Amino acid sequence: MDERLTRKLRILADAAKYDASCASSGAPKRSAGRGGIGSTNRIGICHSYTPDGRCVSLLKILLTNYCLFDCAYCINRRSSNVERARFSVQEVVDITIAFYKRNYIEGLFLSSGIIRSPDYTMEQLVLVAKSLRQQHGYRGYIHLKTIPEASPWLVEQAGLWADRLSVNLELPTDEGLKSFAPEKQAGTIKAAMGQMRERIEEAEAERRSFSPAGQSTQLIVGADGASDADMLRTTANLYDRYALRRVYFSAFSPIPDSTSRLPAKAPPLQRENRLYQADWLLRHYEFGVEEIASATEGGMLDLEVDPKLAWALKNRARFPVDVNKADREMLLRVPGLGARAVDKIVRARRHTTLRLDDLKRLSGALKRSLPFLIAADHHPGGSTDRADLRARLVQPAAKQLALF
Repeated sequence: MDERLTRKLRILADAAKYDASCASSGAPKRSAGRGGIGSTNRIGICHSYTPDGRCVSLLKILLTNYCLFDCAYCINRRSSNVERARFSVQEVVDITIAFYKRNYIEGLFLSSGIIRSPDYTMEQLVLVAKSLRQQHGYRGYIHLKTIPEASPWLVEQAGLWADRLSVNLELPTDEGLKSFAPEKQAGTIKAAMGQMRERIEEAEAERRSFSPAGQSTQLIVGADGASDADMLRTTANLYDRYALRRVYFSAFSPIPDSTSRLPAKAPPLQRENRLYQADWLLRHYEFGVEEIASATEGGMLDLEVDPKLAWALKNRARFPVDVNKADREMLLRVPGLGARAVDKIVRARRHTTLRLDDLKRLSGALKRSLPFLIAADHHPGGSTDRADLRARLVQPAAKQLALF
C-alpha cells in the first residue's frame, strides 16, 4: 500500500473509532509484526459479532471525515481543526478486497461524514457495497451507516447490499439534539428507522434479503444532561417502535475547541458499562424500563453495583425466592442467576427437588445468589434484611466489569 493511501487509512480509521455501533469484542488482536496491519488501534481492524454469535474482524473506517454538519460533540464537525481525508469508492473497495484476501478481515464497517449532500454521501456508500458484491463477488459481512436525510430509495438500495444498517440517534432527547446538533432532526432520524423496519419486515415476510442482520443505533453517554433513566427510556422506545437489534452506548470524549456547554471531562467508563448491563436486562431478563429506573438515584444507575443487584437491594421484601416454586420471571431477578441458568433450573425441577449442590452445578455464580434464594436444603433466613448485605456483595463485584 502506498504512503498516500496508508495516510488516508490511518486518519479515517482513527476518525471511525468514536462509533460504538460496531462494537469491539475484546478478542485478541491479529498480528502481522510490529506496526503491521493487525494493529487495531492504528488501521481500524476491530471485532464484532454476527447474528449467529460468531466473532468477526471488521475493517472499520469512514469514507471521509469532511462533514457539512457542525454537531458540537463530534470530532469531525465542520468547525473542527482536525486532519481531513477522503477515500474514493474504488479505494475503499480495493482496500477491503486486499485485506479480505489476506485474511486480515471478515467484513467492512463503513460510515462517513456528510459531503456535498446527504443523497450524494449515501450514494457513495451504496456504490462501495454494490461494487463489492457485484463486481468482486464479495460475500463477507458489510455494515453501512445510513444517512437519515438521504432519499428513501437510496436507503432501500443500501439494504440490498449490506448485512446491517444503522443510523445514529446520538443524543437520547429531542432537546439535547436541538441544542448540540441543530442541523439534525430527531423526527427525520426516527422516520429513517421506521422505514428500515418496514423494509426489513417486508423482506422477511417475502423471504428475500434486506439488511438481514437488522438495524442498530448509538447513543452518546454524558454529552448532555440526560440521565441514565432518560437513556434507558429512549432505548426501550427504540426497541419497541423500530425493532432494533442493538442500541450501543458510547461514552462522550471531550474534544478540542468545543463549546463550553459540553462537559470538560468524560463520564466514568463504569457508567457506560452499567447502561449496557441495564440494556441486557431489558432485552434478555424481562425487566421493564421503569423497574430499572426505580432502582436509580436521581435517575442515575449505581456505579458500585450492577442494575440487577441494585433492583434486588431496593426490593428486598420480594426475596428470598424458592427455586423449586418461583416462576421464571422472578428467578430472572435473582442476582447471580443468568438466563441460561434459570432455564436449566426450570427444566431440572420438573424431575427433582433442587438442593444447593444441584444449583452449584447449574450456575457458575451462585455465591452472589445465596442471600436471595431458597433451596430444599438452604434457607437464608433474614439475610436480605441485613444492614451490611450491600457491603458484603459490592466489594467482590467491584473487581470486574462482567454483565452479572
